[in-house]
Amino acid sequence: MALQFIFGPSGSGKSYYIYNKIIQESMENPDRQYLVLVPEQFTMQTQKELVMLHPRKGIMNIDVLSFERLAFRVLEETGALSQELLEETGKSMVLRKVAQEKKGELKLLGSKMNKQGYVSQLKSMVSELRQYEIGAEDLDRLLEDIKEKPELFYKLKDIQTLYKGFFDYLEGKFITQEEILDVLAQRAEQSEKLRDSTVVLDGYTGFTPIQIQVLEKLLKICRQVYIPLTVGRGEDPYRLGSPYGLFYLTRQTVHKLCKLAEETKTSWSETWIPGKGEKYQGRFQEKGALDHLERNIFRKNGKPYGGGEKAVFIREALNPQEEMEETACRIRHMVRKKGYRFGDFALVTGDMEVYAPAARRAFEKYQIPCFIDEKHSLFMNPFVEYIRSAVDMVVEGFSYESVFRFLRCGLTDITEEEMDRLENYVIAMGIRGFARWDQEWVRSYRGEDPEECVKLNPVRQKLVDMWRPFGESLKDPQGTVKTCCQALYRFICENHIEKKLKTYEEGFAAGGDMALAKEYSQIYRIVMDLLDKLVEVLGEEQVRPGAFKEILEAGLSEAKVGVIPPAADQVLVGDMERTRLKDIKVLFFAGVNEGKIPKEKNGSKILSDLNREELEGPLEKMGLALAPTAREELYTQKFYLYLNLTKPSREVYLTYSRLNGSGDMLSPSYLVNQVEKFFPKARELEEVPLYTESPQGAVEQVARELGGRQEKTKVFQELYTWLLKEKEWKPWADRLVETAYYVNPQDAIGKAAAQVLYGTELENSATRLEQFARCACSHFLTYGLVLRDRVRYQFTMADLGTLLHNSLDLFARKLREQGLLWTQLEDGERDRLAEACVDQVVAQAGESVLLSSARNAYTVKRAKRMVKRTVWALQFQLRQGRFLPALTEWAFGPWDNISSLDLRISPEEILHLTGRIDRIDLCREDGKVYVKVIDYKSGNTQLDPVKMYYGLQLQLALYLNAAVELEQRRFPKEKIVPAGIFYYNIKDPMLNREDVKDPEHADREILKKLKMDGLAGGEPEILERLDKDLALRKSVESLAVPVKYTAKGTLAGNSKVADQEQFSTIMNYVNYKAREIGQEILGGNVEVNPFAYQKESACDYCPYRNVCGFDEKIPGYSFRRLGTCKPEEIWEKMKAALKKVSTGEEE
Repeated sequence: MALQFIFGPSGSGKSYYIYNKIIQESMENPDRQYLVLVPEQFTMQTQKELVMLHPRKGIMNIDVLSFERLAFRVLEETGALSQELLEETGKSMVLRKVAQEKKGELKLLGSKMNKQGYVSQLKSMVSELRQYEIGAEDLDRLLEDIKEKPELFYKLKDIQTLYKGFFDYLEGKFITQEEILDVLAQRAEQSEKLRDSTVVLDGYTGFTPIQIQVLEKLLKICRQVYIPLTVGRGEDPYRLGSPYGLFYLTRQTVHKLCKLAEETKTSWSETWIPGKGEKYQGRFQEKGALDHLERNIFRKNGKPYGGGEKAVFIREALNPQEEMEETACRIRHMVRKKGYRFGDFALVTGDMEVYAPAARRAFEKYQIPCFIDEKHSLFMNPFVEYIRSAVDMVVEGFSYESVFRFLRCGLTDITEEEMDRLENYVIAMGIRGFARWDQEWVRSYRGEDPEECVKLNPVRQKLVDMWRPFGESLKDPQGTVKTCCQALYRFICENHIEKKLKTYEEGFAAGGDMALAKEYSQIYRIVMDLLDKLVEVLGEEQVRPGAFKEILEAGLSEAKVGVIPPAADQVLVGDMERTRLKDIKVLFFAGVNEGKIPKEKNGSKILSDLNREELEGPLEKMGLALAPTAREELYTQKFYLYLNLTKPSREVYLTYSRLNGSGDMLSPSYLVNQVEKFFPKARELEEVPLYTESPQGAVEQVARELGGRQEKTKVFQELYTWLLKEKEWKPWADRLVETAYYVNPQDAIGKAAAQVLYGTELENSATRLEQFARCACSHFLTYGLVLRDRVRYQFTMADLGTLLHNSLDLFARKLREQGLLWTQLEDGERDRLAEACVDQVVAQAGESVLLSSARNAYTVKRAKRMVKRTVWALQFQLRQGRFLPALTEWAFGPWDNISSLDLRISPEEILHLTGRIDRIDLCREDGKVYVKVIDYKSGNTQLDPVKMYYGLQLQLALYLNAAVELEQRRFPKEKIVPAGIFYYNIKDPMLNREDVKDPEHADREILKKLKMDGLAGGEPEILERLDKDLALRKSVESLAVPVKYTAKGTLAGNSKVADQEQFSTIMNYVNYKAREIGQEILGGNVEVNPFAYQKESACDYCPYRNVCGFDEKIPGYSFRRLGTCKPEEIWEKMKAALKKVSTGEEE
């Protein structure tokens, strides 16, 4: 019964010494049992080492175990394993169940239980309390001591409630890993395997209280216990010293073990490697620089290295991705030039979350095989998402999110196209809840094929029928965890998920993605095991769907899949604390930034560091302790850094980034300064030529230089020449040059393609012509390819405009049906009719969206207010003049046989103009019919002659052409006179106090804001008919049309008028412009040529901005900028264009 310490610095050969000693003894004593205890993650590697060291390459009487595996062996031998082990996933599910039951008792933690990862933190807390031998009774005593600290008191009270509930539930059914060691300590003395055996404990830097209990028993019953521990040369391991010292962990362990040996009356001895006076034969015997690093790092009075050898390097990179690319490039170079193998390298970091994916990308790019030492979470696997979303469909009542999460998993028999169409319909119609999914769909949405409902109903029915039995089973009021799991299992089997996962696995394997192939090969078994465990642990517990979802997710979040084990020759990538490095020659220590090295561990524990410090005193009185605080761990992390830095036998590289992935500044860790102090020449400043080790790197270098305008370097010429010669990379080089010197092509689809898309008879509205004038490409995407934004179940400004238009049209129709005149309506009657019209339009539209929220319901009230304001203003404007509405919402087209609407483009091609005029007003007097055309706008549109000239505002003038010809046909014996074209902007203006000059007549200010905009006939007799006030002809401003007389009797500069000759010019010009646009459409013009005028451009609010590729920085792309002109200049331009056309026709 003896304890022997084996002391020595890192790299001295302690493990090598003890393994050889054990092998020798085991060969000499074949009947004696030898046990090598190592941390769980090191068992396989240690076993491999022992086999390789053994002369016979086999270890018959040497067992390599962890504490937990030893416990199972002993409990199996002694017959004490009567209860089943509850592993980590089971713990999470039980804790979630306990939290649900105790929710009413939890004062602080109850509200946090649904937070992602919180159950995992709680599980860690429970494990920590058990490992440190703190029971529910101890927590009772602690609570007495901290009554004066309410926040900590209630937090600890909640922890006690959950802790006690957890172990109460497990009692007599299950045992946890922490309890296993308790039972081991109780049963160790009954074990024949342990009695008189030799035990080695390697790879431990310290022991928990529960492990110390086991060690106490081992010291009593084992022949010999060997414990290798790392301590610096010349250090005294028996002197506890400062807790901030580098080897404090070792000293603390030695102190505890010596105390234990005294209590068990066990003798102890020590062996130093190398022994006093012996020559150092360790890892660094040929590398003075690394030996100097081991002797000086984190020590006081360390000295700079004076040798000429370079084995320690420091490098700064821009960001983590560049850091990994430079590392990959260097590894590739060292393998190619210096004879290294990939297995000679390791990369460790303190931030696997950032550096593991960056390393994976970089190593793949440089074709470097690597093993990333991490367990991959399965929470986002499509099968797990399939299960979660299917349960969510029950819990959330068939919500849009849950349904389409379910469908998008790729594990249903519904095709991608069917899903897309289904989703479009559901979004457009606002389908929510199972009741809507379970009834036949009959309504169509705006712009949809009316047959779409008929096509979608079978798909909808398939989904509902697939899900219904599962949903009904889960909703059973008497349902238990077992019945829920059985329902889920049936659902998975009925939909043949195992077979589908097998197909995916085979696909990934065929594509060479072995990591995903392995994940898909394991995922089904992992989920089935989880369901079995759920039934076993919580089977008969009654549960509602919401609670079942929480328990299931707690288990699924813990599910992890082991990655493919390392092959013979791979770079090892791992965490600085978890990964075991063995026989490596070159170490890359990445992410050596502040906050990463040492690791910051704040926010990951239920009990904060402040809480732990507050509990330290009361726990000490009870002879108990908790795990170290983050601040205490900072000092122990130095020890782990020391161990990592001394693992390579030839070179060590420290790299860090200036910026993180988001572009925020980062600072180097204190470790960089420490190392640089001992190795002043360690920093590397020269650029790593990434292009020398990877064809992809060469492509990127060529792309960088092509992107610049400076003279090309010799490196560029060499790389570009090489790329052109290589068959695989030549297309890349060609595409790079094409991209670098890309110029906007002159886009056209050709006349033949245009005829296929549009035909030879174009039926165009004025709006469509205007869209072409805005941008030919936008017109092509809208009317040629018929692209459109997804229709959503929402009430937009466009929908409000339609509601207002339809309400005004209905108002006018009702007046006609009732034989009423606008001008004769009383105010009350007018307002009641306006409100009734809005209500009727809303009811007829069947727009349930207007009732889907309080905001949309308010929109109806707003629409009523706007329509009432509009009909009031329109009534006033009509009363001011002598015009009366003749037609409202008149739809015209080829069926009307109006010659001005049928424009011949070529002998084979014709353009038929179509449209809908909101209102045509007439005034018949003295053998003349005066025609006024009004278009309602829900925006703030103003008529601009410049826009009319460029084809951006053709609508009103084209409508006037149609109206004039229509009225001439109705009144053939009378002269038709254009009186005006106007926009009425439907709005509800608000007045500021300063706007109101005459409070008694505030209405005049509102009417001024509601005045129509457009062009009025300039002749006095027309103006008087438009507004009787204009008959004064001096110092008067119309409240109906945009006309104002000055005190001198002349028209003010801001008056918008045109005489009959100008109206004739406009009417002829818009027909010419429409014909010209029609020719370009049928000619195949699809050019990206957006207009820009003043502060407006075609790209504003354009839905195709991300489709067309327009970018002014690319040569050939630019706005068509429209110059500003005076009205008289516009008339002359229009006349000149018409003259040119008439001259061309005559010729």
